Order: sequence, then C-alpha cells, then structure tokens
Amino acid sequence: MWAASPVFRRQLFLLRSLAPTCAHGGRASSSSLQVHAMSAAAGPVYDADAEAVVRRITPPLDRARHKGQAGKIAVIGGCREYTGAPYFAAISALKVGADLSHVFCTKDAATVIKSYSPELIVHPILEESYSVREDERESVSSSILTEVTKWMERFDCIVVGPGLGRDSFLMDCVSNIMRHARQANIPTVVDGDGLFLITNNIGLVEDNPLAILTPNVYEYKRLVQKVLNCEVNEENASEQLTALCQKIGGVTIMRKGKADLISDGKKVTQVSTFGSPRRCGGQGDILSGSVAVFASWGRQFLLSNEQPTEKSVNPMTLGCIAGSLLLRKAALLAFEKNKRSTVTTDIIEFLGQSLEDICPAGR
Repeated sequence: MWAASPVFRRQLFLLRSLAPTCAHGGRASSSSLQVHAMSAAAGPVYDADAEAVVRRITPPLDRARHKGQAGKIAVIGGCREYTGAPYFAAISALKVGADLSHVFCTKDAATVIKSYSPELIVHPILEESYSVREDERESVSSSILTEVTKWMERFDCIVVGPGLGRDSFLMDCVSNIMRHARQANIPTVVDGDGLFLITNNIGLVEDNPLAILTPNVYEYKRLVQKVLNCEVNEENASEQLTALCQKIGGVTIMRKGKADLISDGKKVTQVSTFGSPRRCGGQGDILSGSVAVFASWGRQFLLSNEQPTEKSVNPMTLGCIAGSLLLRKAALLAFEKNKRSTVTTDIIEFLGQSLEDICPAGR
C-alpha cells in the first residue's frame, strides 16, 4: 500500500529525475538511489534528467489563475557602472514565465534600466557612499530597508548581486535586505557581486536552506579558499563541493562550468547538456533570473503536492537543474543562428522557445 501511494510515487519520480543515471553510465536502480542518498559524501555524481524536472515543476497555464501566481521575482542590483546585469536577470525571469519582475537599484541606474524595457518594475532606492553623508548613513540605511520590506512579502524569490558593485555602504544595505529576506523565508539566489559580499560575510547565508549560490570558476575558487581554507581540487570536485555546502550549512551551490555541478550537501547532481561555445558576458545573469523562477515553482510544486519531510527533494536543487538546462538550450539555439556574433540578448530571446520545446504551453 505504501509503495502505491501518490506521495511515494511523486517522491520516487523526483528522485529519479534528480539521479536517473550514474556518472559512469547505466540506469540507477531503486536500491542505488537509496545508496546515493546515504553516501553522497563519498562523491557520486549523477546526471539529472533535467527535462523531466522542467516538465514536472513548470505550472500549467490555467485561465483560472491571476496575475502573480506564476511568480513574482525581485533583483537586488544595479549601480552607476553596471546596468545590464540586473536587466538581464530580471527580463530573463519574465521570459521564463514569471508574471512580475522587480529591480531594486541605485538612482543612477534606475532610468537606464527603465529605458531597456517597460516590462520591469524599477525601484530607485539604493544608495552608494558618494551620495550619502557620513552622519546620514544610519538613517538612509534604515529608510532603504523599510522601503524594501514593504515589498518583500510579495516576492517568491529574490536575486542578489547582478550589477551590484562593491561600494561599502551599498553592500551594508544589501546585507540588511538579505537578513530580512531570510527572516521572511524568501528564497534567495546569490550571484555576481552578491557572491563577493557573502564570501566576506558567510553568516548572511549560513544554515539557510533557501539560499542558492551560483559561482563561476573564480567566485568558486574564492569561496573554497575562504570557507575550506584550501585550493580547488578538480580530482575530487564532488567531494569538495559537498564539503563546501556542509561547511556553510544548508545552502545549495551550483558550481558553473562545462558541466554545472549542483549540491545541497546531501547529493551531487550535474547538468551537462551542451550549450554554446560562445562565452559572452551576461549568461550568468540569465541563469540567476531563470533559477529564481524555477526554484519558486519547485517550492510551490512540492508544497502543494505533499507535506515536506527530511527526505523531500530540495526545491532549490530542482530550480538549479531546470535553470541550467534552459540556459544551455537557449544558448545553443542562439549560437546556431548568430554564431560568433551571439550576445546575451540573443540568448534571452530563445528562453521561451527552449521552454516550449520541453514543456509545451498547451499541454
């Protein structure tokens, strides 16, 4: 009776979606799935059936739904120097299927970001050191947090870091925002300059199961050096990634690379679908916005279908798997069309088709 229950079947499906094949090839049996759950620290890596994950957690288009139910995402980032990154993350969230996408940025960045697209809701509330007197910093910081707090409970996920810059006052303000998001149980994707922030203040994400870190090769190296006090070990990549997650506690980390390695400290999964050989800047921003949407959908799916337990599949992991696959497919389609001239906006335009190919809207 237990094996035939709907909850068990859903759980087994998601486990198989996360780990259908071993890294050395061959279908994983039910017993091997159980062994994997107990021995992730030993270093097995599984290729995710990423398309199955996308199909499973993507909500159907339903006429009964209203605006906002498919996802409300916020990007915390954007300053004088960097306006493209927060735009890429926020518009990608919309292109994947979120209903609403917000950007919280500095006043200098707001008008520029608004000019890119009328689809985004832009909040010009962040400040940098040069625009705030020393004796005003405490009151301005408090005012910024108050303004963001008014919106926070509406969001299904936030993305921290794209185009944030490294101004000390701005970093302090964003640290406060991250602490509030954690208190409000809002999933948080940390990328770009957000990773620089948390590398120097691990407590911002420590023991937070709703935090996702998406480091590239250089950001990952700094994290390993800071947290594990050693160098990156490619020969034992899965073990080191697992150890990093466990040391920070609770977080999910997607180590970006030729194959994206994903771990929450319990299991290691990889997405190795071929993407594009063109490595134009901004693809990480597309990924962070996409992961935010899929993580919120994964969380919604699991909460609506079963009561979470210690054995439940981590929705943050599901979000990483789905976001990784979609970016890779969109990048490949963009490259097939544009070859060496492929840029980030070309890839964004193929996000919708890539999702449609996997999960048709009329299903």
